[in-house]
Amino acid sequence: LVAVAFLLAAWIGYTRFSIWHGRRVPSLQSVMDVLRRTWALRMVERDNRMVDVNIVRNLARASQFFASTTLLILGALIALLGYVQRAADVVSELPFAIEASHRLWDIKILLLIRIFVYSFFKFSWSIRQFGFCSIVVGAAPKTVQNEQEGAAEVANLSLIVSFASGNFNQGLRSYYFAMAALSWFLHPWLMVATTLWVIRVLYTREFHSRTLNVLRGGGIVI
Repeated sequence: LVAVAFLLAAWIGYTRFSIWHGRRVPSLQSVMDVLRRTWALRMVERDNRMVDVNIVRNLARASQFFASTTLLILGALIALLGYVQRAADVVSELPFAIEASHRLWDIKILLLIRIFVYSFFKFSWSIRQFGFCSIVVGAAPKTVQNEQEGAAEVANLSLIVSFASGNFNQGLRSYYFAMAALSWFLHPWLMVATTLWVIRVLYTREFHSRTLNVLRGGGIVI
């Protein structure tokens, strides 16, 4: 119970921390928001918007891939509920694995199912939002009549893309914490350790990665 509570608290806590911390220091989300606004500015200046349509299509393709993958994972987990004894026998042969009752095994599988259901909802909503972006691109006037009209188009596109990317990021983040939950099948304290490792990986990539440094214009640090 302590390990499961730690996983959920760490997930919720890191999500809120990343939003709060991202408003104070550069992060992948904040830097990409600037680039999205720059893209929207270029979009309203172009007569031919096929480039922008292809960009939205490529962004949506990643969400579609993970949404379909998540459905396959959910199908496998639901099927696993009917083979709990076989799965328990396999895991029991692994080193450091602890024995668990069938009821506890069901709870572990249901935890993973709930995580991936949450992930699917995030990816599917991201797909819809990217679809809205395509409509915004198509509805943008060919020639901007005034600065206020252009600012509205830029704000609409950049905000919706930011919302869609945020949902995609949350769905992808759930995959990381699902890996931590998966270690519960071996040992609860291993899940605690894996959760801490996942948080470290997420924090490093979002706030201290070389990719972030390049996007900020700082060049590659080796």
